[in-house]
Amino acid sequence: MANADPPVLIAQGIGHLARNFLREVGSLFWFIMNTFEETFERIQHGRVPFRAFTRELGPLMTGIMLAARIGAAFTAELGTMQVSEEVEAIESMGIGPLRYLVAPRMLALFLLMPCLSMVSNIAAVCASSLICKAYFSIAFPYFLDLVKDSLLIRDIITGILKSFLFGLLIAAIACYRGLTVKGGAAGVGTSTTSSVVTAITVVIGFDTLYNIVYTVFFPT
Repeated sequence: MANADPPVLIAQGIGHLARNFLREVGSLFWFIMNTFEETFERIQHGRVPFRAFTRELGPLMTGIMLAARIGAAFTAELGTMQVSEEVEAIESMGIGPLRYLVAPRMLALFLLMPCLSMVSNIAAVCASSLICKAYFSIAFPYFLDLVKDSLLIRDIITGILKSFLFGLLIAAIACYRGLTVKGGAAGVGTSTTSSVVTAITVVIGFDTLYNIVYTVFFPT
């Protein structure tokens, strides 16, 4: 039988775990405190701590939903065609699969994404007006006046530009994963999952990069 660990080693292990736990709790505490401090600081200077839905949340949430819904459908459809050798049949007829299968999907999602992003923005404004009416008794005409005063045209334009980029990226990733499926039906499921995860990650990454460039050239 192996000898049990000495009490000193056990105490050291417990001490390390406790120290790491307290460090994480302390870091989280200071993270929350700094967040509240910066938020209240901006409020004291008469500026809201966050910006309009039209520039950030609208395009980003729409892109995530499209990556999960339409991107997965594109990958599954093209992947099924790939494993059933339909893509090779199209090539044998002298038809380019990229032109025939990929280009229409990329164009459709490239044009659809800004439209859905605008719908998301309108839905957000309508929902906000209902909440303000129910909880703060703010009339709808007055709420619209507040929206007009706080809404910036450059935020709308920025959101639309990001929507075009997100639509192109989601469609390209979905179609690429679909046409590179290997391993039969199991490969289709794996590629579909990979397509959704990759598309969402890329959308969030490009959104972060876009915001860095935007805040450098258009500081608020």
